Amino acid sequence: MSKQWDNNQDHHSFANVDNVRVTHLDLELSVQFEQKQLLGKVDLQLNYLDPQCRELYLDCRSLTIESIVDDVGQALAFSVDQQDPILGERLNISLLSATKQVSISYRTSADAQGLQWLTPQQTSGKQLPFLFSQSQPINARSWIPLQDSPKARITFSASVEVPKGMRAVMSAMNDASTPLDGKFIFEMEKPIPTHLLAIAVGDLQFGAIGPRTGVYAEPEVLSAAVKEFEDTERMVEIAESLLGPYPWGRYDMIVLPPSFPFGGMENPRLAFMTPTLIAGDKSLVSTVAHELAHSWTGNLVSNATWRDLWLNEGFTTYFTNRIVEAVFGKEQAQLEVVLEYGRLKEELASMPLAVQTLPANVQAGDPNDAFNRFTYDKASMFVHDLEKRLGRKSFDKFLYQYVSHFAFEAITTETFVDYAKQTLLVEHGDKISEQVLQEWVYGRGMPYWFTPPSSDSLDKVDALLTDWQAGGKIDKQNTQDWRVHHWQYFLGCLPESISQQTLMQLDEVFDFTHSTNAEIACDWYRVAIRNHYDPVLPALEQYLVKIGRGKFVRPLFTELQLAGYHTELAAIYAKARGGYHPSLAVQLDKQFAG
Repeated sequence: MSKQWDNNQDHHSFANVDNVRVTHLDLELSVQFEQKQLLGKVDLQLNYLDPQCRELYLDCRSLTIESIVDDVGQALAFSVDQQDPILGERLNISLLSATKQVSISYRTSADAQGLQWLTPQQTSGKQLPFLFSQSQPINARSWIPLQDSPKARITFSASVEVPKGMRAVMSAMNDASTPLDGKFIFEMEKPIPTHLLAIAVGDLQFGAIGPRTGVYAEPEVLSAAVKEFEDTERMVEIAESLLGPYPWGRYDMIVLPPSFPFGGMENPRLAFMTPTLIAGDKSLVSTVAHELAHSWTGNLVSNATWRDLWLNEGFTTYFTNRIVEAVFGKEQAQLEVVLEYGRLKEELASMPLAVQTLPANVQAGDPNDAFNRFTYDKASMFVHDLEKRLGRKSFDKFLYQYVSHFAFEAITTETFVDYAKQTLLVEHGDKISEQVLQEWVYGRGMPYWFTPPSSDSLDKVDALLTDWQAGGKIDKQNTQDWRVHHWQYFLGCLPESISQQTLMQLDEVFDFTHSTNAEIACDWYRVAIRNHYDPVLPALEQYLVKIGRGKFVRPLFTELQLAGYHTELAAIYAKARGGYHPSLAVQLDKQFAG
């Protein structure tokens, strides 16, 4: 019999948030590039939910705690009394009476999982080092001692010292006119989950896009980024028309070095972006729309635990598609949903049925495992199904009211289901039943009534594939108007087994091996590896050494492993690992190191 979990408890935090809650952080950081560490002091303001509580439990990971005092400077006793390979350590602080504030002086470790330190050679400019964080899901605790749970939303202020000539930015209000004299001040006055705490330091310049949108990047990357992301202001306006006024003031982005492990990260007021989005033709900027959409679904309404991640990612993936449709047209929106389902189909066929639900059953495991195609794409298909059942006008009204109702709150799956019962099932009981709701949320696999999405735009790809597989020759002229999505679909539809001669012919016609589009290159390399098409190996090595985005890196190493390229895998991984973000390297080590 499976273990029964308390679905309200955050199983990935030691913090006693139901007894005493940190409401505000006042942070002082000194960035030490030579030592690869932050020297920090953090003041935690406390709110007692249990007036009798006299212990504060915080989350840490590999932090050196130097001293802890209360608001009058009196030393507080503390100990690190629990350790866990996934969760890190529990810092147990003894409180004197109802202490209102706790001040902690500390140092991070050089291998903090939430921080990546890059040498000048690893940057575009090659002159200055670079630092950036990745706190999601539970890595904020590796650079700040805190209650690292999405249940415990906080406001924060920060003072950051960096070497002169460098710029610091955070998930707060950033001022591009701040002089580069080594001191930066930040304020986030709206409560955010701790996994949205973010910092970056480097040779950064700013390019404006609109009155409340812009992008930070290294000088060598900036103009290309501004051009690629020039539709961002329009995206904000479209998002507002659906879900109400943008709640964070500014929507700025930062393009990080290629080792950033994600496509994007929705840190409020400063979304982190991978440079692999800069394809030159705006074909991959739906990631910008995705991180923007999180401003409402994820940042404004948050998951209470990592089991509830689908509430962030499913609604955001759907909402992204609506923005893409409004900015780039219905054809591109349909293509993206079809590709989304293609990704989901892979995991439906390969993952155990028990994990194929919307809630990610990771309570006893690593919260990184929650980031799968079920919490993103199955959840998105659920939201698309709701829209189809209710009609767009009625569904938009529900979505708007849902976001308004839970603004600045962290909710569980069960909170959403109860809300849906009180709203959807009451107002639209003729279109959706409780059985349908329960089957989507808790059912395994896809509901029996689900119809996969389609796009007429893919007919030309299907026709070419059919003709080619019947012995016809591929004419490059017939692919002149294809978008990236058509190519991804084409590569995804290729047979599992393909002859060397056929792969060589495809490569000669389209030069997939040297594609400058990271998505197309990754899909081609997967096809090539599983068919032992060795001419790709030099380009594949360059790709894996240069790019640290988990979406690409993990499946490519997996393909190498499955295809028996054990020597090549070990050599490439040894060469590439030092350039990967520590949070990704720790995960990859479990599968590929040694």
